[in-house]
Amino acid sequence: MLTTTVFHLDRVDRSDGLVLDAVDDDECLTWIDCIGPDDGDLERIGESFPLHDLAVEDVRRHGQRAKLERYPDHGFLVAYARAADGDLSEVDFFIGPGWLVTVRERNDHGEVFDIAKVVERYERVRAVDPKVGFLLYVLLDELVDGYFDAVETSEDELEKLEDVLFEQGPPPDGSLQQGLLGLRKDLVQFRRRVVPLRDVVLSILRREVPWIEEEAVVWFQDVLDHLLRVIDQIDTQRELMGNVVDASLALGANRMNEVMKKMTSWGAILIVATLIAGIYGMNFENMPELHWRFGYAGALVSMLVATGGLYVYFKRKGWL
Repeated sequence: MLTTTVFHLDRVDRSDGLVLDAVDDDECLTWIDCIGPDDGDLERIGESFPLHDLAVEDVRRHGQRAKLERYPDHGFLVAYARAADGDLSEVDFFIGPGWLVTVRERNDHGEVFDIAKVVERYERVRAVDPKVGFLLYVLLDELVDGYFDAVETSEDELEKLEDVLFEQGPPPDGSLQQGLLGLRKDLVQFRRRVVPLRDVVLSILRREVPWIEEEAVVWFQDVLDHLLRVIDQIDTQRELMGNVVDASLALGANRMNEVMKKMTSWGAILIVATLIAGIYGMNFENMPELHWRFGYAGALVSMLVATGGLYVYFKRKGWL
């Protein structure tokens, strides 16, 4: 699905499909937005804009790392945004003189990055003279701000797992460990998507993209600041995640030690009675107390005394 938005000095024109009437107008900004494109959409865009074949190929191949590539007639940027369902979805940008093409890919659940706030914000605060650099800034700023929600969500999940771990202990079914490993996997993937975007923003700040206006570059410092804060939070969560995993393993080992203590205690208690019964169960004639009238009762009493004494001993040591 293609949508064209043209920002004039005094109005905004929005229409479905590919509209290129104002592309060559220096006083206008043309923004082409495409959702989940098929080959036909990419071909139509490629016929109207000088998109490099390598960049178009990267759009077709999903899962690219966040990057910025410069071609003779335009720049190509790949980033990842938080979609409506909370998962990340790929967003591709083609940046040219007076025009911007965004390609919003669908994630595994069919959701895309919502740009409603971007449109509202740009129309509200854009300068009198619309520029592509400021539009790109608004897009990236909203994109990066969505990372904070994702970090907070993973932080809440980690806190819930911590509460279960330290209040109830590791469940015997291993569900806690599975939750921790799943959260760690999501956090690693999230970091892999976010961290490379830092180099992209730094390249823009170094003015390596000629189609971004000089006065718009300064706004990307705010994007970099937010991005660095997100990365710091991700690294902090990774460290906390490692601590929780270590604590889970330690609590599991402690639980195993407690079980081994109990098994060892009961084994020591029962082995004395077994030893006495085993000795007097041997078929020898000349054994002490073998023909004693109270030998049976004495053996039982000695077993009871030894067993009770060992039980009291291990109970005081906290092994039972």
